[in-house]
Amino acid sequence: MEPSERAQAARDRVPRIDPYGFERPEDFDYAAYEEFFSTYLVILTRRAIKWSKLLKGSGRVQKSMTVKRYIRKGVPLEHRARVWMGVSGAQAQMDRNPGYYHRLLQGQRNDSLEEAIRTDMNRTFPDNVKFRKSADPCLQKTLYNVLLAYGHHNQGVGYCQGMNFIAGYLILITKNEEESFWLLDALIGRILPDYYSPAMLGLKTDQEVLGELVRTKLPAVAALMDGHGVLWTLLVSRWFICLFVDILPVETVLRIWDCLFNEGSKIIFRVALTLIKQHQALILEATSFADVCEKFKELTRGRFVTECHTFMQVSVGAQRALRSAAAFGPRGRCPGSACLSGTATVPVFPPDLCLRGPLHPTLASSPF
Repeated sequence: MEPSERAQAARDRVPRIDPYGFERPEDFDYAAYEEFFSTYLVILTRRAIKWSKLLKGSGRVQKSMTVKRYIRKGVPLEHRARVWMGVSGAQAQMDRNPGYYHRLLQGQRNDSLEEAIRTDMNRTFPDNVKFRKSADPCLQKTLYNVLLAYGHHNQGVGYCQGMNFIAGYLILITKNEEESFWLLDALIGRILPDYYSPAMLGLKTDQEVLGELVRTKLPAVAALMDGHGVLWTLLVSRWFICLFVDILPVETVLRIWDCLFNEGSKIIFRVALTLIKQHQALILEATSFADVCEKFKELTRGRFVTECHTFMQVSVGAQRALRSAAAFGPRGRCPGSACLSGTATVPVFPPDLCLRGPLHPTLASSPF
């Protein structure tokens, strides 16, 4: 069979809409995906059997070395919400606060918060059939409720762009408003503190930490960046603030989040370092500022990131870069980095920085 015939045959067999409701893009490689998924399906089946045995008859999922090992190898979709709720502490918080979520929705009105959230509704996953107004049920209302409740719950954060994409993924996995709210609280309140606050101190610090790690582990890349005057904040802000949503393939993002809920933010660094190291030769071909930016866009495309199981094996195996927990602060920040010594120059990014909608003027010319 000719390559074109194989491609068309694969296109006919693989659904145009993925299991999460996202339409596959026009340039989607159906043949490569079908080849990958035929192998991955065997892995998924084997992992599902192991997870079913592990969870049989047990109550809340709790952290352990066995659970950690299982999570790193992937959580089956049918168990994902339960596992995330357990290992993140979200289930414990929900159990301790019965009715709290619904009381937040019935609380005092906040017109500015409501307007900010409402503005982003149509910008959230326009390529997902479940978030369209024509869908029945339409998940926009669910998303609005989760974001509104969280804005009331954490008034220091309120709402900023980026949270809509994260909450949207949580809703797709849990299919439950209240669980999505408590998982969002686990992420923003405990796992990634200060990522979404007005000053975004945690976000900016972690980006600087990544820069320091690259300088240590991949000095040629760091030298190229310095030579062309490219700031890490320009290249990787969306990786961090949107937790790879709309950047990497859906299943790959979910595999990253499996580890994120259990092990914390170090998986973000591991994934970022893996992307950069895997494509180091490509990056080093760059000859200008714009070329560096274009190369970084290419890091998140192609077979390497689509084949999520192999990708995660490589990423989790990148522990040498983050080997000693003692070398990092409470959120994986290196105390020796310039960002914590006060010597780093970190541009201030406002809350309206993410994938869709108008960008802040600072990023208006960004190719990302």
